[in-house]
Amino acid sequence: MPQTPFQPQTPEQPRMTEQPQATVMKPGQEIYTYPQNLAGALKLIEEAVAGENEDRLFYQYLINRASSEEDKEIIRGIRENEITHFGLFRQIYSQLTGKMLPIPEEVPFEEPASYCEGLQKALMGEQNAVAKYRKILFAMQNRVHINMLTEIITDEIRHGLLYNYLLAKNCCR
Repeated sequence: MPQTPFQPQTPEQPRMTEQPQATVMKPGQEIYTYPQNLAGALKLIEEAVAGENEDRLFYQYLINRASSEEDKEIIRGIRENEITHFGLFRQIYSQLTGKMLPIPEEVPFEEPASYCEGLQKALMGEQNAVAKYRKILFAMQNRVHINMLTEIITDEIRHGLLYNYLLAKNCCR
């Protein structure tokens, strides 16, 4: 018979007032542990922002080669989101360290062989970004920073869906 809230607990059921047992970290779980994961998160933020100039050139390449105005608008929207993300990352980094990130250096841009190859590269870039940004999220303690990272990660997931749409629409293989 199911227990109702008014029935006493049986001895084999744990009491809700008891503290949970300490868990033992398994290999690979250190990414979840603050403050040990903060240095790695800061390094990932530095890497994310360091690619800002190359990303700008990459999005311009895709816009210039887009097959339709709809494609161009989608890619422009993604580019605007990415610019916002760079600003949020800079803000988080500054608030956590008290230092400003340096302006990224100009890096040579390698054009993809085709528009479809560029879309494929963009899709994989979004997937890789989600994996990296989750690690940054795990190190955040401040609710505002958690919210910022949640926005960035959900945008990256949405970008991946949009790139999948563009790949299918353009019959890319």
